[in-house]
Parts: sequence; C-alpha cells; structure tokens
Amino acid sequence: MTTGRGQTVREPRGLILPAWGYYLVFFVAPLVVILAFAFAHREGFFDITFGFYTENLERLWDPVYLKIYTNTLVLALEGTLLCLLVGFPFAYWLGTRVRTHKTLLLLLVIVPFWTSILIRTYAWALILAPSGFLSSFLQDLRLIANPLHLLGTDRAVLVGIVYDYLPLMVFPLYVSIERMDRRLVEASRDLGVGRWGTFRRVTLPLVLPGIMTGCLLVFVPMTGEYVVPSILGGGLRGLFGPVAADQFLEALNYPFGAAMSLVMVVFLLGVIFLYLRVLGRQAEQNLGAAL
Repeated sequence: MTTGRGQTVREPRGLILPAWGYYLVFFVAPLVVILAFAFAHREGFFDITFGFYTENLERLWDPVYLKIYTNTLVLALEGTLLCLLVGFPFAYWLGTRVRTHKTLLLLLVIVPFWTSILIRTYAWALILAPSGFLSSFLQDLRLIANPLHLLGTDRAVLVGIVYDYLPLMVFPLYVSIERMDRRLVEASRDLGVGRWGTFRRVTLPLVLPGIMTGCLLVFVPMTGEYVVPSILGGGLRGLFGPVAADQFLEALNYPFGAAMSLVMVVFLLGVIFLYLRVLGRQAEQNLGAAL
C-alpha cells in the first residue's frame, strides 16, 4: 500500500490470522478427516485401517445408493423451488409496498429461528397427525371425509423443510429487491412496457443475484437435512442425511459414511463454484451496462 507521499505502509497481515485459523479448524480439518476415513478400510466391526482403499467409493455405484442421492437432490430442488415461489412474492411486497412496520415483519420471519429445529419439527408432526389440528379443522369444514395421512410421506417432509428454510430465502431476496433502482422500473413503464414485460426485462435481472443467493442458502443445507426426514418422513424414503447418519450412529461404519459424505461435499463444492462463476459474470455484465 502506497501513500500520497510515496511512502509504503505495510498492511497488518496478522489481522487475518483469526479468519485463517477459523477456516482451517472448522472447514479444512473436518474435510481432511472425512477424506482420511473415506479411503480407509474397515476390518471386522471396530478396526479401521487407513490407506488408499477405494472400496467405499465403488460401493456407492450400487443402484440403491444412487437412488438415495437422486431422492435427496430431487427433494432439495423441490424444496428450493417452493421456498422461491413462496418467498419471492412476500419479499417483493415487503421491499416495494410496505412503508411502515418493516422491522416488525422481518422480526416475525426471524422468530422461528429462535426455536430449536427439533421443537419446530415435532410441532409440525402434531399439526399433520391424523388426529391433529389440521385434520380436525378440515373435517369440521367438511373439506375432507377422512383424517389426513400426511406423516411418513414426501409431502410432510417437503412442508417441514420449506417451513424451516424459508427465512434463508426471504432475506437475500428482500435485500436485493429493496436495493433495486426503482427508477429503472418506472422508466420501463413510462416507455410503454407492461407489468410482466417490466418484471421479466428489468426487475428479474436486477434481483437475480438475490435469487441465486437464496437458492444456494436453501439448497445446500436441504441436501444434508436429517431432523425433518427422520421425524416427518418416518424413514419411509431413503435420503442422504438419515442414511449417512445411520452409517455413523447405527452401523458404526465410519469409512462408508465418510465416503457418502465426501461425494456430497464434492458435489456441493461444485455447485458453489458454479454459483460464484455465474454471480461474478452477472456482476461484470451489470458493471458493463452501468458504464
């Protein structure tokens, strides 16, 4: 760094040491442990031999485990899409129409995060139970003739994960929409472009970084969700989170559980890398358009 007088000032590089320490301890070190166990060999029930054994990764090509990965990714995509469909209208209304009580409304979005995910999920289990509030209410309105049987189904899991991760979609959408230059929208309308055309050509490109960020924040944790499928799904559908957890907690097969986790981590790192590339390209295009 050079000052106006030509003097060189050394940057305090020591200030980044805590960040590097956090990165190494909580990100790199767990990955190294997973990598070591993924290529280890299990002998008997407890003995593990470390080395470069590929049997665990080869086992993942079994159609059973490929189906588990497919189910997990489909569920995560469905949950992400539903969070976007539910969260975008709310975030758009909050960012463009609400003039007062914005803080209160945002606080109401945060409130569920103050409660344990375990308690929230069990609450949904009580609501969706055949003898629960929702079933009784719909029967009283004569909208259904028989009790609901949602627990133990994909729909129950979908409801649970959308409820749990919706705030992670709303916040980046709200920030992007609130920071959007409304003059561009007004100029588009003044030029005779309709509401849908303005939304598609002006609003959507401007808030696209927020959409991408929200989808990433929701999609990544959904792929490893364990609590919601275990409680609301009843284990009827093989998903990555419960199956991987069973390898560590029930089967005590650490090498195979680590191999399953390693594959998912590599896939998610690829998704994050793609997100950064697309977001960087989008930022360059926006800067070029502004200049």
